[in-house]
Amino acid sequence: MATGLIKESQNLFLQHQAPPTLYPVPVKIVTCFSSERRCGLQSVRLGCNVTVSARAIFLSAPMFSLVILLSFLAISAEADFFQFDSISNVSSYYFNYIYCNIWEGDCQPHQDDATQQVATGDIWSGFPQYYTGMLTAWYCSLGQCCDSGDCRITNNITGLEKDLQVKLHGQHLVQSVVLKAIQGFIKNPESNKPLTLSFHGWSGTGKNFVARIVADNLYRDGIKSECVRLFIAPFHFPHARLVDVYKGQLREAIRDMVLRCPQTLFIFDEAEKLHPGLIDAIKPYMDHYDNVDGVSYRRAIFLFLSNIGGGAINEVALDFWHSGQNREDIGMEDLEHLLRAEAMEAEGGFAQSELISGHLIDFFVPFLPLEYRHVKLCARDAYAARDLQPDEGTLDEVAKAMLYVPKEEKLFSAQGCKSIPQRINFFLP
Repeated sequence: MATGLIKESQNLFLQHQAPPTLYPVPVKIVTCFSSERRCGLQSVRLGCNVTVSARAIFLSAPMFSLVILLSFLAISAEADFFQFDSISNVSSYYFNYIYCNIWEGDCQPHQDDATQQVATGDIWSGFPQYYTGMLTAWYCSLGQCCDSGDCRITNNITGLEKDLQVKLHGQHLVQSVVLKAIQGFIKNPESNKPLTLSFHGWSGTGKNFVARIVADNLYRDGIKSECVRLFIAPFHFPHARLVDVYKGQLREAIRDMVLRCPQTLFIFDEAEKLHPGLIDAIKPYMDHYDNVDGVSYRRAIFLFLSNIGGGAINEVALDFWHSGQNREDIGMEDLEHLLRAEAMEAEGGFAQSELISGHLIDFFVPFLPLEYRHVKLCARDAYAARDLQPDEGTLDEVAKAMLYVPKEEKLFSAQGCKSIPQRINFFLP
C-alpha cells in the first residue's frame, strides 16, 4: 500500500515539473494565520482549533518529506480510519496545492466529487472535511494543540492570582485591579473595546514585573510568545523626526499580530517618552470600533508603563503614614483621579495624546512606593531564585544598603526593588 502511495505521489510530482532553476523554499509554520486564497483554496482550520496555513505546512519541509509522512500515515493508521484511497486522494490535494503556491502560472484548483464546498468560513474550500480531520489527528499528536484552542494562549487566571499574591510585594491595589480587569475581559468575549491599562509609579515598584506576570499566565511562552509584543519607547522610537515612519511600522506590527493571534498583548514601556502622534496613530485600535479596516482589535490588551504620577502616589502614601493609617487602607478612590489629572497635565507624548483626553484608558493602576519590609521580601525572593536561604540578618543587611526617602522619614526605597538581584552578589560568601 505504501509503495503504491509513493509511486502515485511521484507521478503527481512529475506531472507538475517546473523549470530546473526553481526550487521549493521552506517557510516557517505560522499558526493562527489569516486565511488566504490561492487557486481557490483557503487555509485549513484544524479540529484542534489551531489555524495552520496550508502553504506553511506543506512548504515547511522538502517535498519528499511529505511523501514519507503520507506513507507513514498509511502504514501506521488503522484500516477502518485511514484507507488507501483516502490517502491517495489527499496526496493529490497536497501536491496540487504545493504546485499552485510555487508555480502559479497555469494553476487550476483540484476537483473531487467528495469535496464539500463552503462559501465562507475557515474550512479549506475544495478540501473534504474528512481529510482535515486526518490532518488534525496528525498535527495534534505533535503536542502543538492545547485545551484553550491555541497552544500559545493559556489564560491561567488562577496562576495570575497566585503570582500577584505571592511574588508581588506591597501592591494591594495592583493585585486587585489587574486581576479583576483581566479576568473580566477574558470572561467577556463580547467586549466592546480592547482592554487598556496604564501602570503608574516610581521606578522599581513592579510595573515591568507585573507586565511579565500577566504575559506568563496568559501565554504559554510568556513574554516570548508570538502573541506578545514589548515596545520600549527610547529604544524602538528614538527619533522624533522619524515619527511618521514609526507610525506605519507600529500600525503594521499591531495589525499583523492581531491577524495572527486571537488574543494579543501589547506592552509599551516608558510610555511617557512616546511621541503624541505615535500614540494617536494607534488610538483607533483601542477605541469602541467593531473593526478598523476590516480587522477587529477587541481581543487585544494594551499595557502602558509610565513614571507619570509617581510623586502624587508617594505623597498620598506618606500622608497615610503620617496619619497613622495602614497603606493597605489606600483605595483606588484616593489615587485614580490624581493619576488621571497628572497624566493630562504632564509633559510628553503619552500625556498629550488623545488616548488620555478620549478616556480610552480603562484603569489607571497605581504602584505604591516600597518600604523597608518590602525590600526584605524582594531580597528573600532573589536569594530563593538562586536556591539560597539567607537568614534574617543577611536580609536586613541587603535592605539597609538601599537608599530611602524622604530624607527625614527614610520610609520609601528610592529604587524600589529594582537593583536587589544584583546587590545580593555583594553579600554572597
